[in-house]
Amino acid sequence: MNTHPGREHHRLKKPYHHGELRQALVDAARALVHERGESGFSLSDACRRAGVSTAAPYRHFADKEEILAEVAAQGFIDMASRNRIETQRHPEGSAERIVALGRVYFTFALEEPALFRMMLEQKPRHSEHANLEDRGRECFAYVVEEVIGFCKANRIEGNAQLIALQLWTFVHGAASLTIDGGYAKIAPDLNVEELITRAADRLLFSLPRLA
Repeated sequence: MNTHPGREHHRLKKPYHHGELRQALVDAARALVHERGESGFSLSDACRRAGVSTAAPYRHFADKEEILAEVAAQGFIDMASRNRIETQRHPEGSAERIVALGRVYFTFALEEPALFRMMLEQKPRHSEHANLEDRGRECFAYVVEEVIGFCKANRIEGNAQLIALQLWTFVHGAASLTIDGGYAKIAPDLNVEELITRAADRLLFSLPRLA
């Protein structure tokens, strides 16, 4: 797992074994995205953070955009890992598992807002990176699987993917409004996590049951 960008980073010791250099550069870039935003640093900044030469990135990445795509892809991997950890705390097929997915998404957005935006933005250059697209689909596929499990356990009639999209749309909106300061302006005392929980419960338990 990557070093969390919110924590203190130390230069990694050399020499690097095969693969370690690549990950060191990705970790450095992720930390810089967290500190400065997607466009607020250069490859040379990532090299300095990782403690390597400015020629090092080109052994693994064509340019800055390619390393940023890998940072975003690993963001989806991290989110998927958190999803599995949190859902396993609750019984299979329970609404609590679905709510846990929403909390993971919301918490991730608050912890790493710049990375969160980068992962979900639909810029043409990102569509060129198959690994990023694949990791994003896999992350959403897990949400769909959990919704399918809930529907089966509770005899829900409906399209699991559509239900998952409804849930994602709401949670994404709530996360975006929070990190952009929208709620702070109009409802400063709002408990957004409670709002997400209640909205998910209402959606899930208002779905039609099989006869």
